[in-house]
Amino acid sequence: MPIRINLLAETHAVEEARRRDPVKRVIFLGAILATLILAYSSSLMVQNIRAKGEVTRLEQSAEARKNEYAQVLLNQKNLIENRRKLESLHRLSTNRFLVGTLLNAMQKSTLDNVQLLGLRLSHSYVQAEEVKPKKGQHIAPKPATSTERIVLTLNAKDSSPIPGDAVNAFQKKLAANPYFTEMLGRNHEFRLLSLGSPQTDPEGKPFVLFTLEARFPEKTR
Repeated sequence: MPIRINLLAETHAVEEARRRDPVKRVIFLGAILATLILAYSSSLMVQNIRAKGEVTRLEQSAEARKNEYAQVLLNQKNLIENRRKLESLHRLSTNRFLVGTLLNAMQKSTLDNVQLLGLRLSHSYVQAEEVKPKKGQHIAPKPATSTERIVLTLNAKDSSPIPGDAVNAFQKKLAANPYFTEMLGRNHEFRLLSLGSPQTDPEGKPFVLFTLEARFPEKTR
């Protein structure tokens, strides 16, 4: 039987050993794994970019809503302030002090032997400044106010047979007038400020001079 000698057997064996070399397999698997990792990282990068874009959009939307909210609060504050001013103007127009009505009440409160020599009306307003809210507070400011003060002073002459006797009667006559009862409130009284000494006029008739004062309730608007 003939003997065959394969001179390339050794070469084929070396080549086969190379093909089966585990290092190459590891390198091949590593390359595949690196490719997968690179693809995954690229995917994460794309997702990150998209997420940043979404965050930016949401922040811009929130900022726009914040500005709108601040504008709504400002409009609400202005609305409250304007309503308050309108109410104040309405109260002022409907509750303003009328001197003509006062004089009419005085005309209906005359008394024999008492002569009104002078009438002085002090009508003033005391202003209080507006109190603004502190920085960062979204509340309406405390509005400025005006306090109305009215003081009525009467200088009169009592020529009754016994000078001074009619002073108290004149006080009661004024207090009983419906106008002063309403305007002066519960007490509605005229306070005696001064009562002079008895004097005599050129005709020899005795009299005394006296002064009454009435303070109307203060009104703050």
